[in-house]
Amino acid sequence: MPYPLDAVAVRAWCGLALEALGRERERIDAINVYPVPDGDTGTNLYLTVESATRAVEAAFDGHASTGTAPGLADAMGAMAHGALIGARGNSGTILAQLLRGMTEVLTAAAAGGAEEPGAAVLRRALRRAAASTYEAVAHPVEGTVLTVATAAAEAAERAGGEASEVARAAHEGARIALQATPGQLAVLGRAGVVDAGGCGVVALLGALADALSGEVSAAPVVVRAEAAPLEAAGCEAVAPGETGGCGDPHGDGPAFEVIYLLEADDDGVAGLRTRLDGLGDSLVVVGGDGLWNVHVHVDDAGAAVEAGIEAGRPYRIAITHFGATRTKEREPADRAVVAVVPGDGLAGLCTEAGATVVSVRPGEPPASGELVQAIRQAHAREVMLLPNDPELRHTAAAAAEQARTEGVRVALIPTRSAVQGMAALAVHEPGRSFDEDVVAMTSAAGATRYAELAVAERQSWTMAGVCQAGDVLGLIDGDVAVIGSELAGTAMTVLDRMLSAGGELVTLVLGAEVPESLGDRLERHVRERYLAVDTVVYEGGPYAAPLLIGVE
Repeated sequence: MPYPLDAVAVRAWCGLALEALGRERERIDAINVYPVPDGDTGTNLYLTVESATRAVEAAFDGHASTGTAPGLADAMGAMAHGALIGARGNSGTILAQLLRGMTEVLTAAAAGGAEEPGAAVLRRALRRAAASTYEAVAHPVEGTVLTVATAAAEAAERAGGEASEVARAAHEGARIALQATPGQLAVLGRAGVVDAGGCGVVALLGALADALSGEVSAAPVVVRAEAAPLEAAGCEAVAPGETGGCGDPHGDGPAFEVIYLLEADDDGVAGLRTRLDGLGDSLVVVGGDGLWNVHVHVDDAGAAVEAGIEAGRPYRIAITHFGATRTKEREPADRAVVAVVPGDGLAGLCTEAGATVVSVRPGEPPASGELVQAIRQAHAREVMLLPNDPELRHTAAAAAEQARTEGVRVALIPTRSAVQGMAALAVHEPGRSFDEDVVAMTSAAGATRYAELAVAERQSWTMAGVCQAGDVLGLIDGDVAVIGSELAGTAMTVLDRMLSAGGELVTLVLGAEVPESLGDRLERHVRERYLAVDTVVYEGGPYAAPLLIGVE
């Protein structure tokens, strides 16, 4: 039985799309030859959709807490926003723009209040989605995801019936267009493969059709001439992550891929497009309403970041050197550490200590796919995973399990705070046995009590009593233990409570908004009251909590 195009359908669409891309991820990676043969298109699409899915689930959870349900525009807006902030690579960035284009139409329809068939809205949404992808790409190329999305929109416009039939027609139109991509783009024809990004769009539209119809299509996602599976595309002997017969792994293009989120107005972004277009290629800028996702391939990564600084405020900056993906697989290291870290300062410290870092912002926890990707990037036979947050326990466990299926031995160290992670990293020793290292790191984390100072946003009940908006909260081992009126006094009370049970080393991590004098003041407080206790102070940088405290 067909289902209506509503928020529930969007939620189901996300789940089915994530499942489909999870199945096809490695095979899509294997045929990734354009614009760069770096073997990560399937992974990037999966991570992008995973971020979108988390945003939709958060929207449903938020409405449930108030006894309401999200509307279609709310759910679609959350999906598009999640894809935007979590977009990975060229393909993920374009996918985020496609979803944003659909959201524009659905939001306008909801605001207009007109009751029209879901099919009519979906046709217009798919047309706007295809058009918006061309607007986002500096130099559109046919035979790519853009062509596949356009063919899907055209097939949808020719379809009659309900929304489910329109979605199924769009899916079929995309599949047919995908088969033709090797004849439209020379690099695909030489490699004997279809466009990898287009495969992702076919998977996405297939999931939409399944969500609206309630019937799962048996057609393969990755197709070529005569609707054959991927193996017929000339990649049967290619292992995931390799290029083999699917393209030359060596290219003469730019050396770096640069991606970042950017807070900027439209005028700033217009100038940024011009500047980046002169610096490199594969330029895609998507977003709006003050938040953008920027993707470009350049030789001068610093100049690309500087251009973002001139236009607004870039963050979540990711720079990938293509030399690492265009050369033969290097020998994996014996052991590595992957750490989830809030704040640029801590990220720098952990990187200097040899860890592969996953940087996070408040309210934007990493998805399991992002952790799996970090484990892969660590390129080691054995990996110690430090989630540094109790809320990431299940996410980290899922990532560890996925990595184990890929042949990596992963130990999940149960760190609940960044300061526990720093303590574990300090005793990490690759030279000893895996099990001994796990025990040492786990023991160091467990022997470190942790605290965090935060500012209350509203009146609420806590373990320490009722707090008011603006109060400073001292959380010890995750529970509110102290309520104060100012940061320094509350921090001293927290330190005294933690050190009453003893301690040898105090670690203080200061947030960017906290004056440097606070560290000196707290260090003096510890020195005067606890003669045998040493204190170290670090700058946490933006997005770190106002103050993190560790006592070992």
